[in-house]
Amino acid sequence: MGEKLLMKGSEAIAEAAIRAGAMAFFGYPITPQNETPEYFSRRMPELGRVFLQAESEVAAINMVYGAACTGTRAITTSSSPGISLMQEGFSYIANTNVPCVVVNAMRGGPGLGDIAPAQADYFQATKGGGHGDYHSIVIAPHTVQEEADLMFDAFELADKYRIMVVVLVDGLLGQMMEPVEFKDWVDVKKFKTPEWATVGQGDRAQRNILISFDILAEGLEKMNLVLQNKYAKIRENEVRFEEYKMDDADYAITAFGTVARIAKTTIELARNEGIKVGLIRPITLYPFPEKVIENRASNVKFFFDTEMNEGQMLEDVKLAVNGKKPVYFHGRLGGIVPTAEEILDEFKKHLGG
Repeated sequence: MGEKLLMKGSEAIAEAAIRAGAMAFFGYPITPQNETPEYFSRRMPELGRVFLQAESEVAAINMVYGAACTGTRAITTSSSPGISLMQEGFSYIANTNVPCVVVNAMRGGPGLGDIAPAQADYFQATKGGGHGDYHSIVIAPHTVQEEADLMFDAFELADKYRIMVVVLVDGLLGQMMEPVEFKDWVDVKKFKTPEWATVGQGDRAQRNILISFDILAEGLEKMNLVLQNKYAKIRENEVRFEEYKMDDADYAITAFGTVARIAKTTIELARNEGIKVGLIRPITLYPFPEKVIENRASNVKFFFDTEMNEGQMLEDVKLAVNGKKPVYFHGRLGGIVPTAEEILDEFKKHLGG
C-alpha cells in the first residue's frame, strides 16, 4: 500500500486491475465508463501489455475468451447495453471453465436507456444472463477504495475457480472521485502458464483442447454437473458481506453498491430519531449471503430492501427470509438516485404496521 491518490472510480478500477496483473484488455467504448478503457489505453502499452479496442462488444468478449484460454489474465469493461451484447460469450466462457474479469458500470434502462446510474442489471449478472445453467461470481463494491481492493480479489477468484468474475458498479461509482490507496503490485514475472491452458503442445504429451459443448446429451450433462459442483464450492467458501450497526438493530435495511452507502446515512438519521436500524450489505451478489439474512430474521421486526431498480435483489432477500418476517421495498428507476431522507421516509411508513 502506498500514498492515497484522488481518483475517479472508473480510473481506479483500471489502475487496480493493472496492478493486479491484468495482461490484456479488450473493449469497446460506451458511456458512462469510457474513462476505464481510455485509462487502459495509456497504461497497458507503457507496461508492454495488450490493449485493443475491438470493433464491437461481441468481438471484445470473444477476444477475452481467446486470451483466457491461454491462461492470460484478461479483462473487459462495458455498460448495460454493451454487457447484453456479450451474453453469448459469457455462456461459452462459463462452460469452457476459463477465468476472466468483466466490469459492468450499470446505466438506466431497459433499451438504450440513459447514462445515469442504475442497478437494474442484477438479474442479468446473478442469474446467468446468457443461455444455459451457469453462474458468474458477482461482486459489488460501494466505494472507490473498495472498487480498487476488489479488483485484486476478482482476478484471484477468477483464477482459483476458473470462472468469470463480474464486478458490478454503476455510473455514479464510476464517475465519483475519492481518495484511494492501492495494494502492492502483483509480480507478473511469477505467473506460470496453467496446465490446462491452450498454448500449443510444446513438451507436453498432448496439446490441450478447450471446448464449451458436448454434442451428446449425456456428455453435456456431465459438463453441467462439473459447473454445479464448482458453484457449490463457491457458495460454501466465498460469501462476502458487511453488517453495519446490526448488533442492536430492530430493523434491517438490505442494499448493495451505491444505494448501500446512501442507506448508511439513512441509518444515522433514523438512529438520531431513536429508531434502531442496521444494514446488511451483500458484497458478493453471487454467492448471495442468504444465511446471514436468514439468521438475522430471528432478531429484527422487518427487512427493508432498497435498490435502484424495480426489486431485483428483493427476490433473493425474500427467499433468504423465507417468510419469517415481512420484507418491504423502495426502489427508483431509470437512473434516479434515492436520497437518504427519501429512503427514511419510505422506511417509516412501515413502522407499527
